[in-house]
Amino acid sequence: MATRALDTDATASPRPRGLWARLFAYAPVAIVFFVSAIELALADRKYGLFTGGFGMSRAIESFGQRAEFLLAYGLAQAVVGLAGWLLALRLTRKRPAWAPTLLFAMINGLGFCMVLAAQYQLHSYFSDAISFALIRQLGGGSLYDAFLFGLSEIALAAACLLGVIVACWIAWRIALRVLPPGMERPSPPRTAVLVAVGVAFVTVAWFVGRSGDNAAYGLERTIAWSALDGALDYATDFDRDGYGMFGIQHDAAPFDPARHPLALDIPGNGIDEDGYGGDLHLVPVGMPLGPQVFTRKRPNVVVVVFESTRGDVIGKRVNGKLVAPNLDALARNGSMVYPSYSHVAFTTESLKSIFSGALVPHVGDPSMFRDFKASGYRIGVFSGQAEDFGDISKTVGMKANADVFFDAEKLKNQRAFDFAAKGSLLVDESHLLKAFDDTFGKEDWKKTPHFAYFNFQSAHFPYDHPGVARRIDPHPLPRDEIDEANAKQVRETYWNAVANSDYWLGQLIARLKAKGVWDNTILVVSGDHGEDLFEDGFLGHGHVLNTHQFATVFVGNRPGMMPKGPIALDDYRGIITAAIRGETPPVEKVAPFMHIGPIDTPTTIGLAGKGMELTTLRLDTGEACLVEQHHCGPIGTFSGKNKQRIDAVIARWGSERWRERQRLGTAPKLSS
Repeated sequence: MATRALDTDATASPRPRGLWARLFAYAPVAIVFFVSAIELALADRKYGLFTGGFGMSRAIESFGQRAEFLLAYGLAQAVVGLAGWLLALRLTRKRPAWAPTLLFAMINGLGFCMVLAAQYQLHSYFSDAISFALIRQLGGGSLYDAFLFGLSEIALAAACLLGVIVACWIAWRIALRVLPPGMERPSPPRTAVLVAVGVAFVTVAWFVGRSGDNAAYGLERTIAWSALDGALDYATDFDRDGYGMFGIQHDAAPFDPARHPLALDIPGNGIDEDGYGGDLHLVPVGMPLGPQVFTRKRPNVVVVVFESTRGDVIGKRVNGKLVAPNLDALARNGSMVYPSYSHVAFTTESLKSIFSGALVPHVGDPSMFRDFKASGYRIGVFSGQAEDFGDISKTVGMKANADVFFDAEKLKNQRAFDFAAKGSLLVDESHLLKAFDDTFGKEDWKKTPHFAYFNFQSAHFPYDHPGVARRIDPHPLPRDEIDEANAKQVRETYWNAVANSDYWLGQLIARLKAKGVWDNTILVVSGDHGEDLFEDGFLGHGHVLNTHQFATVFVGNRPGMMPKGPIALDDYRGIITAAIRGETPPVEKVAPFMHIGPIDTPTTIGLAGKGMELTTLRLDTGEACLVEQHHCGPIGTFSGKNKQRIDAVIARWGSERWRERQRLGTAPKLSS
């Protein structure tokens, strides 16, 4: 009791109160240093920020760049720290003297760490390239479906947030009991200090954005810097074209809305509107087939799409077992082409390109479904996913032209998971084959030509679900153990899923042979895109333009029906059309073009060359890569043939955009 009286009596010796006051005065600085150390340690571990490694071609290794990084990072943390301290002081004006420090610890300590944890949890499943546009793409263009797609992670984050709120409330109640009420109240920072830090940050941000060096890219991976620099960029977007005067991708013409990064480059006007490759000179682009009608002898056609199946599936062995013996036999006895590139490496747009033969398909475009309906075919759809997801069915006329239609929405009672989002619906192949046996498989394929589309979903993340047999991996990983530390097991789990799809491919082939229609059936099999399995430090597809994520394989059961590679998904319709007519496969006149994000505003563009040659350019950072050479660098550092490769990517992108704008009727008129 005597000790308690000493602590609480305002007339007692001030020494305890002074000690507590000093501890609480320096605590905010210690908190900022602590969370900064955590962030930098995580950034180096995940991205190789200072040491290099997976996914980090711009390690900050030189003394000068490290000094630049630490100065800029320190100023950003100081701005956020001062803002948090002022907020804490304002919100606790009528509270005990220790209240500002405790609130600061909650906001700038626990709050910052929660944001950091959420960011790295998300990146552990996907990559540091995750973005708002990517999250929306995961939902097939629907933000609502994207929300439902990630519902389990969102629920976990909400539970953590609730736990932090409860912990903060408990800490507040304990502080009321333990801490002395007579402490000296801390004073707010001097105005001169606030102005000096603010001016210093703005000045450094200006020069960092124009340096374009490794330090600038490294800073974009940190929370405070990217948020503050983004705010400055938005505030200086005077012409409201979406780009300001700060950041790496800044506006070189801040008062001209027609000139900015990703602006439409008008060909032949002598102006480089987008800042890439000079004035646009148009190059050839692919021209999709018009409507097709098949007459004379009309073979049956079966198209099978393996979800997320990489091109290196052919000949792949795991634990001594061949992953896809049926697909291998099909390629050996028929024909195949590898690599075959998805244009965007997302299911929705990939399927639209496969069936329409267009790089950027639109609702009502010619498609295989419309071709086969006009040619008198019976049409059946048996899909393990929801084909309305991302407007796939509407765009290519799938449901409107199908005589028999089963997808994951219709077979919802057989779905593998409880998730209700269209992007998360998944039905095992066994249910698809049963639906086929009960309907389409009973029909007379010799009397009337048939077209069947199957979509096998086993290899969809998280690669294991009820119904996937243990074919090459007896112990697949559960979803909560999928991370880079378990990369080897993740790969074995994935390949086991692909093996499951291959098994059901074999069952489908057996059914076609049993019906006596195999010799009069064209069967083609392809993935919709590839899948990165931490080989490059990433998991998934569609967020980094490389061979693992964008390349798949195209296999046909007839010899000679495939052209030489590389090809792209929009070439499939022309190849199948030629095979139906008994013609030689068409010679591809343009190289496969790829992009991340919408064609008009992508973050990355790429172009495939002979063999495995792949050239990419990140438009948001100006970094170009010769992927097969494992060589990346700023766009201005390339010369000779390497520069020509990069210029070809830019010209192709500009030409594809220009044709798309012309198609939509939004291209400016060219002056004569």
